[in-house]
Amino acid sequence: MTKNLFLCFFALTLMMCGADTAADKSSDTMPKKNMTEQKDRPTPNKYNLSPFTPSPEFMDANISNMKYEGKKFSFDVKGKDYKLGDQTPDAEKKMCANSGKGQHIHMIIDNAPYLAKYTSSFEADMSDGEHYTLAFLSRSYHESIKTDQANITKKVEVKGGKIVKSEDVAEPMLFYSRPKGTYVGMRDTKKVMLDFYLKNANLGTNYKVKADINGETHMLDKWQPYYIEGLPMGDNEITLTLVDKKGNKIDTPLNPVTRKFVLKADPAE
Repeated sequence: MTKNLFLCFFALTLMMCGADTAADKSSDTMPKKNMTEQKDRPTPNKYNLSPFTPSPEFMDANISNMKYEGKKFSFDVKGKDYKLGDQTPDAEKKMCANSGKGQHIHMIIDNAPYLAKYTSSFEADMSDGEHYTLAFLSRSYHESIKTDQANITKKVEVKGGKIVKSEDVAEPMLFYSRPKGTYVGMRDTKKVMLDFYLKNANLGTNYKVKADINGETHMLDKWQPYYIEGLPMGDNEITLTLVDKKGNKIDTPLNPVTRKFVLKADPAE
């Protein structure tokens, strides 16, 4: 009987040692597993992009009859509610950069930053040769009106300060609009509007826009403006690229396009 008791005690001791060993092994592997899971997690974005709040639509806003002669553009601009120089009604609610001069035309020539013009005729320099031009109607806070009648997009040939040939753009194209220039103060720098213009390209089906913001990539599948939050003070850079649904760059004029802009604190704040 003593012998049997000894054997039972010996077997129980082995079982307890085995359990301790298994627990030790489990304890050793748990941190490694957790470390692996943390390593595989994607790094959070520095910058947050969110859809712009809804704006007055101005569905009847119209720009037409583009002329360029004597290095001067002229247009016909019409609309029941839309007027050049007016403040867009919800400008104060947008909490982003707004033009004190009101609603205006964004005139883009090739890959250059847009010209903001508050009258329907204005001077602008185009060298002799071929150019891609886009003129669209803008709200006072620089958001484009994205309707067929609120823009004119042309491929033109200029000679002697005059358009001698003009044709509609047939290729899918992406034009950069905002951000641009220098933003000063908390109101203008906390939320910066990203806006661009598309021709012959429907996002979400065959195309997307890749927005590279200071080296961080965001894929956009809706044609709409976005708030960018989290941008640092100082120099910033955005590159926009029109890509196909697989993320490959579209071989089309002026693609991609890069802009640099600056954010500054207001010493008075």
